[in-house]
Amino acid sequence: MNPIDVKALGRVAVLLGGRSAEREVSLMSGTGVLAALKSKGVDAHAFDPAERDLSELKREGFDRVFIALHGRFGEDGTVQGALELMGIPYTGSGVMASSVAMDKLMTKRIWIAEGLPTPAWRQVHSAAETRAAFEALGSPMIVKPVREGSTIGLTKVMTLEQCDAAYALASGQDPMVMCEQFIAGDEVTIPVLGTGATARALPVIRIVAPDGNYDYQNKYFTDDTQYLVPCGLPEGEEAAIQALVLKAFRALDCRGWARADVMIDAATRKPWLLEINTSPGMTGHSLVPMSARATGLSYEDLCLTVLATASLDNAKA
Repeated sequence: MNPIDVKALGRVAVLLGGRSAEREVSLMSGTGVLAALKSKGVDAHAFDPAERDLSELKREGFDRVFIALHGRFGEDGTVQGALELMGIPYTGSGVMASSVAMDKLMTKRIWIAEGLPTPAWRQVHSAAETRAAFEALGSPMIVKPVREGSTIGLTKVMTLEQCDAAYALASGQDPMVMCEQFIAGDEVTIPVLGTGATARALPVIRIVAPDGNYDYQNKYFTDDTQYLVPCGLPEGEEAAIQALVLKAFRALDCRGWARADVMIDAATRKPWLLEINTSPGMTGHSLVPMSARATGLSYEDLCLTVLATASLDNAKA
């Protein structure tokens, strides 16, 4: 890897906070990224779109943006579109890929069209439809908002009686709700760095959460969840999962970096794609830095590497 010319990166804004349900996590991610970039000599500054108008990025002469926003209004193509209009290169996927990856239904439709494995699902519009989905998909079943992250609004439904409350919780976050077949087995996550043919999958992380409950609290605020790197999977499985994730990443035309979540069926050992995050967490509990560290890439160098990939869908000729 060629050394990165820090001066050439120019004046950098780290977008953090924002207006989504993941604001708290984004503030933690952005604070870490900002400190890391400054430690490498980058002229980096915090910028919270919930408190300042994005047009100030142009007026203040920022040369590129590190997007440390999570969820809607940050990871869903909206901010990416604004930056495209201003001509300011940004980290992560472009407008279309960001928008599609944030929408779990659209993501699944594309993966299915590309012949990639993802658990069976149904979109639902009411508690009654949620109960019907439970009868079709079986127990356990996952009920979640289509356009939300960090397991916010998600319920693992075990009985028919839980369906009404699960739908109410999910629809409170997003009018679009989906039910998904639950895959029992190993839960893993795989970061990707790069773009197109040069993209590479980092080491697989196997997640062992208390009672198998990898929820918002266990993701960000406790030390009870185990993250295994090396993942300890049977020989050959890690490489096969990495290859699958690269196909999933490229199918959505993602770029720069991302993190894919996968379940491995305990009985068949078949991996199933759940979703892909185009603006992954960078907190003290986050998984991309953990995986990168296993390859010898420090948190600070990871931030610098991602920043150097900042680009536009429609760069000026």
